[in-house]
Amino acid sequence: MFIPTTQEEMRKRGWSELDVIFVSGDAYIDHPAFGVPLLARWLESHGFRVGIISQPDWRTKEPFMALGRPRLFFAVSAGAMDSMVAHYTPARKLRHDDAYTPGNRHGARPNRGTMVYTSRLKEAFKDVPVVIGGIEASLRRFAHYDFWENKVRRSILFDAKADLLIYGMAERAILKVAERMRDGERMGEIRDVRGTAYGCSGCDPGSHVTIPSYEEVSDSKEKFAEAFRLAYLQQNPWSARIVCQQHGNRNLVCNPPALPLTESEMDAVYALPFEKNPHPSYLEPIPAWEQIKTSITSHRGCFGGCAFCAITMHQGKTIQSRSKRSILAEISAMTQKSWFRGTVSDIGGPTANMFGLGCGNPEAMQKCQRESCIFPDICKNLRTGDKPATSLLQEARSLEGVRHTAVSSGVRYDLLERQPAYFSELVGHHVSGLLKIAPEHLIDQVTDIMRKPGQKAFETFLARFRAENIRLGKRQYIVPYIISGHPGCTLADMFELALTLKKMGITVEQVQDFTPTPGTIATCMFYCGLDPMSGKRVYTAISDREKGLQKSLLLWHLPAERGKVMEALKELGREGEAGLLLGGGSGSGRSTPALRRKPTTKKAR
Repeated sequence: MFIPTTQEEMRKRGWSELDVIFVSGDAYIDHPAFGVPLLARWLESHGFRVGIISQPDWRTKEPFMALGRPRLFFAVSAGAMDSMVAHYTPARKLRHDDAYTPGNRHGARPNRGTMVYTSRLKEAFKDVPVVIGGIEASLRRFAHYDFWENKVRRSILFDAKADLLIYGMAERAILKVAERMRDGERMGEIRDVRGTAYGCSGCDPGSHVTIPSYEEVSDSKEKFAEAFRLAYLQQNPWSARIVCQQHGNRNLVCNPPALPLTESEMDAVYALPFEKNPHPSYLEPIPAWEQIKTSITSHRGCFGGCAFCAITMHQGKTIQSRSKRSILAEISAMTQKSWFRGTVSDIGGPTANMFGLGCGNPEAMQKCQRESCIFPDICKNLRTGDKPATSLLQEARSLEGVRHTAVSSGVRYDLLERQPAYFSELVGHHVSGLLKIAPEHLIDQVTDIMRKPGQKAFETFLARFRAENIRLGKRQYIVPYIISGHPGCTLADMFELALTLKKMGITVEQVQDFTPTPGTIATCMFYCGLDPMSGKRVYTAISDREKGLQKSLLLWHLPAERGKVMEALKELGREGEAGLLLGGGSGSGRSTPALRRKPTTKKAR
């Protein structure tokens, strides 16, 4: 049975009133990969009556009144993506699709959805508390740089005029808030729940880390970098302190992160009675569901600490893994679905081969302030054994009703060097012809800024991958993800990267132009021109023209990009080297097949 979305569905459950009503910018897909349904099921399992209003028309208040007045609070999320990222390309051009909407149609959610939804709810029910959360609220909880307006904005808590902000993975926080309100506390009295932020008139300096104010970070890029660094260092849930940031005559107070879920708690979350389908009211396909419906989440968190990634500020770097029993049970249940055709499309998380890993020194873990457990080198305390992940994949592919299991989540190839059994299992049985990896760049001074392994580690992995495929008699490809325009990358760096990839027999068809999104080290670099952690100056390609030229250099093999490639080489004064890049064929489309040493002219699909 789906979570109620209408008064009629409420009546079928015998309910005349709900405790908590979720408002989401996404279509309602009852699947644990989507945050709002997961949290709704979580509260439901603890005895709360919950409902979901999905993708309401924000132009009037009436759609927000569809389920009546909740007894406790409204819970608002812009959706699985920041609404500005969902609406605009890195060049600030309007997108014309939305994978989280039936029919893939654009326009079902507003810009800055968290703020707009909260405003409408306050208009409809002035006295009902509104709690905001999801990725948009989580990463905008402090004063932040907004790429689309090219300015520093206040905490979204104040701009949305919400009563409370929940950041990160919200099971612990939202349950605690709901229980305390059910027991008679008012929202304004709930001030000590981990993973929440609220506004107040003052802070006690002795118990807080005070970071530069909104006014200071708006006026000074050095202060912005300082504020980011101080807040970023309070992400360890065991040692973090409360962070306070003044906004005019009010203060944002951000409590320490929620403690990670235990294995048994993770199992309980993913054992909830999800339908695993979109709500039956939808008559058109929803691309996001089609993509993930046969995927399995094995864990959360990532200790990679990449500069461009917001996982540290949202999920955290502690790996929270499910038990093997829980994962295999979910796969077995999925084989009974009418839409299942025998293939599990993914078993993974933010980084697939981090399943079951973590710190082997609990005392050190509770004090650790490293940005990454594997950069610039692998921490001596990190457990890197591959037995749990390897046995999981082996047993998953042996389940009745399963013909093939894939790993579509990215993997850290520098970590694979310590995981020989997982590597063999992965390449031998779980690559659907294409293995996704993310070097992002191969020029060492750029990868250092990205907090990624450099060219040597990639070359070692590529040789190992090709050798293993030759041994197995398989024809499989690498799909490398590359970022252009990242802070620290010059036009000359991108030319060197293009030449390096060509020498390796690799061409790329998709390049991600760096998008400065709130909550990342790289976005702070983009805005400030400083690495907030080291204080060093960082070159940044600011103009759309330069960013476009960087991207074109990686797409040199496409005829439509040839003019821009020549423009870039002219700007570098290296027109005479055009033949090194543009001569000698078009490459393979993705990478040299594992069974060949020379690039093929066949275009990979």
